[in-house]
Amino acid sequence: MSAPDSIDAPATAARDGDVRTSEAPRDEKTVIASVVTIAKPAQELYDFWRDFSNLTKVMENIERIDVHDPIRSSWIVKAPGDRMVQWDSLVTADEPGRLIAWESVEGSEVRNSGKVEFHEVPDRGTVVRAVIAYDPPGGAIAQFFAKLFQREPALQSRRDLRRFKQFMETGEISTSARTRAQATDLPTAA
Repeated sequence: MSAPDSIDAPATAARDGDVRTSEAPRDEKTVIASVVTIAKPAQELYDFWRDFSNLTKVMENIERIDVHDPIRSSWIVKAPGDRMVQWDSLVTADEPGRLIAWESVEGSEVRNSGKVEFHEVPDRGTVVRAVIAYDPPGGAIAQFFAKLFQREPALQSRRDLRRFKQFMETGEISTSARTRAQATDLPTAA
């Protein structure tokens, strides 16, 4: 079975309706999409992602995800300037092995919606496509600083999908950065 035609279009060609999973009016100003091919079966990738608490292992700026039930979770994410933002999210579509879609609840600090699709391709693995629509808190100035500090969602989405690929294919994420634990164990100069 081949992937749907929509996967052949450039990621940036996604339209608002492509990521919105309900008919509720939304004010997101930005739509981003990232795609990666991972040498693993779609069901395995879906299962890892569907347990949202796993995402803290692969997404750099996620501080914490509290899963309340199968459709509701709370997210706390690092923002520029050592600030934290949070929102509650609802799963709006769930097709095991194929798709997870969500949207933030009304009144969330960061309004967002999106979906992650898993399309298995014979002899190649799985094409994972993440499409997110969001309304950045603080407008254009905040978006500028987010880019400056590399916490802008478009940049972070690409980076996080690469980290997801690396983790799923190798079981680890290679980095030259020190963790907090490594930094505190460094010997002091005499």
